[in-house]
Amino acid sequence: MSQKYLPIFSGLGYSAIFGFSFLFTKNALTNINPFHLLAFRFSVAAITLTLLLFLGVIKINYKNKKMKVLLLLGLTEPVMYFIFETLGINRTTSSEAGLMISLIPVAVTILASIFLKEKPSRKQLLFIILSVAGVAFIILMKGTLDVKSNYLGLILLGGAVLSGAIYSIMSRRLSVDFKPLEMTFFMMWTGAIVFNIIAIANFDGNFSSYFSPILKLNILIPVLYLGILSSVTAYFLLNFTLSRIKSFQSSVFANLVTVISIIAGVTFRNEPFYWFQVVGAAVIIIGVWGTNYFGELEKPAEELIS
Repeated sequence: MSQKYLPIFSGLGYSAIFGFSFLFTKNALTNINPFHLLAFRFSVAAITLTLLLFLGVIKINYKNKKMKVLLLLGLTEPVMYFIFETLGINRTTSSEAGLMISLIPVAVTILASIFLKEKPSRKQLLFIILSVAGVAFIILMKGTLDVKSNYLGLILLGGAVLSGAIYSIMSRRLSVDFKPLEMTFFMMWTGAIVFNIIAIANFDGNFSSYFSPILKLNILIPVLYLGILSSVTAYFLLNFTLSRIKSFQSSVFANLVTVISIIAGVTFRNEPFYWFQVVGAAVIIIGVWGTNYFGELEKPAEELIS
């Protein structure tokens, strides 16, 4: 397989995993507090990576590296991003969450042009607009969307969009000094520590019963999916993609998450499904394809540092 296609396949991979994560998150939130779920999710992710490190499967080296900047990355995502996303999902449907998150490419394109001097070509800009138009079409056509009752949820998801965009820019910058796995490892432990502190501070029961919810199958399965696949695997693929292609090219894969989240919501949660969602999904996919087809895949970000 040609090296230039690896970022495309990794982008497709993390899009698929993240697309189903809304479904698993929504299912779990019917049985557990949002911060308790996040604590379990990132604990599983951090422990999994640590076991792989001790077994020699992976290697991590932070010697003489900018750890303060990496800490800022971890606080942006997963901490801020998942606070906004999880609370937002709790107040909306999994489909609506996917639609909101697909707006990340717009925010990334604006921020990348300002901070990274990464400006899309006219053709790429056209396809970015096209992919976002697919999202807008679905939202506009979905006349049954109860904006009033979901108002707070949509605002919270907007915070996730901004956090995700800032993360994409920072990860692109840090890919010069850190390997994707090193960033993923640090991010998972940051999330595990912060969310466990928050969850314990808000836990009503005895500490001995803190871990009892994970023994229930309807919580254990989502936690394993979110912890191992969504956190470890997907974030490694995301960091790898960001280290190989421009930020706006990578972020447009977020719109594929929209398509997958709609399919998952319709199939497994019986959420409404209409013809215009098919049309919008097709437009989104064309936009994702065009943005990357007309983009020059490049090696990481040595060019970003002068």
